[in-house]
Amino acid sequence: MTITNKKSEELPPTILSHLKDLPNLCSLMGLACTILAIYFSILENYYAAMIGMVWAVAFDWADGLIARKMKDRSDKQGFFGGQLDSLIDIINYGVSPAILLLSYGKFDPLFLPGAFIIISASALRLSYFNTFGLSNGTQYTGMALDNNNILLVFIFMFEGIFSHTLFSVILYISCLGLAALNVSQIKTPKLSGNIIHVYILTIYTLGITGIYSWKLL
Repeated sequence: MTITNKKSEELPPTILSHLKDLPNLCSLMGLACTILAIYFSILENYYAAMIGMVWAVAFDWADGLIARKMKDRSDKQGFFGGQLDSLIDIINYGVSPAILLLSYGKFDPLFLPGAFIIISASALRLSYFNTFGLSNGTQYTGMALDNNNILLVFIFMFEGIFSHTLFSVILYISCLGLAALNVSQIKTPKLSGNIIHVYILTIYTLGITGIYSWKLL
């Protein structure tokens, strides 16, 4: 008869214990930036929203970069971090652009399909990646979701050139185009794993922050 020693059984860590993991903190900082972006989008302070959106990408890239540098991270810690990152990505790159689109469209019901499509595309894209991973270990199938924010904050720099009505159409079409690319079969490289691309994103983030901060003055 085998007697199980309950004391020897390893208890699972608490939920909040994962806050000690630096990559997870970076993921949550990115989420905080997205919450600010959504908040300012609703208030129609779009320049501030753009700053939040681009910094969400910066923190998203940082969590992966830090995680790869941490050699003592267990498989379960890595799995937990991957799940957290994936759930936050839907909010960062699906919900945030959707709220931006709805707000700029004055929450007209005509903009609801666009919001639904970009969030749905984000969920499908992440589910596909979580199931099948990278193609050949180096490429994404479909455009990576972080590009949604990177491109939208660039497109929004031209908002002042057009009338509100015309730019709302441009924004709508842009969101639909991004959603189509997210779920397409195109192969795109994993940019966040390359240190040169990290430097480029850093310069881009600081540049975008400077431009929109100047516009806020």
